[in-house]
Amino acid sequence: MRYHAPSSVAEAVRLAAGATGITRFLSGGTDVLVQLRAGMVTPDDLIDLKKIPGLREITRTPDGGWRIGAAVSGAEMGRHAALCSDWPGVVEGMRLVGSTQVQGRATLAGNLCNGSPAADSVPGMVAAGARVVVTGPAGTREVAVEEIPAGPGKTRLKPGEMIEAVLLPPRGAQGGDAYLRFIPRTEMDIAVVGVGVSLTLEGGKVAAARVAIGAVAPTVLLVPEAAKAIIGTTLDDAAIAALADAVRAAATPISDKRGTAEFRKDVVGVLAGRAARIAHDRAKGAAK
Repeated sequence: MRYHAPSSVAEAVRLAAGATGITRFLSGGTDVLVQLRAGMVTPDDLIDLKKIPGLREITRTPDGGWRIGAAVSGAEMGRHAALCSDWPGVVEGMRLVGSTQVQGRATLAGNLCNGSPAADSVPGMVAAGARVVVTGPAGTREVAVEEIPAGPGKTRLKPGEMIEAVLLPPRGAQGGDAYLRFIPRTEMDIAVVGVGVSLTLEGGKVAAARVAIGAVAPTVLLVPEAAKAIIGTTLDDAAIAALADAVRAAATPISDKRGTAEFRKDVVGVLAGRAARIAHDRAKGAAK
């Protein structure tokens, strides 16, 4: 195994593009190192991103949004007061990944690239309308987060490509978001169901919304029908019921040892309603 510690994104991409065997990027390592120790994968080239300038930084973008470097840890996100204020749901999802120790290493980009349908950070990012900066041999492009996962353990990244940063849009006035999950234990477990909701209010009604669900399909899903169910409403009981129906219709879960498909379909509707109410309350708070 060859370990590399490039000092630039260009160097990291060059190393990945020139590799002939199995290559893994190392941002936090909470997935790669576990897989390596379990014998699931033995990389020929391990490319550490943590020494690249900018990849461990959280910065404001010119439009008022956020740029979160690929090697920024969940713990660092949780300590960033302004980011937590703008996008609490995104931070909530990331802070549910693993233990306190894992939080010191786990990253948004790594959690996304692991390709798990149950990834806690991904529904919140999708609901937020987050995009990622993807850099590879052909150059740099921006891609919506929901377009990255291709199935369990798979992504749509091309050979030699890496995620350089996660971009969150400006929060805007009267906006709020939330992420909720169901797990069998109180903490440190894999989501049986996860839901992210982001919405914006105008004149007391929901003016815009995005709803994403996780662990109930081969990938995290953006559900436009769920957003349509609550847009133009005051998020009354009828709107919540329509929202629940929409996410249940979109869900295609499996049955496994952590829960049946029927159970997951029921719970995804319940969590969607709860997350929407939390996001709604946060949006009303932002309007004060």
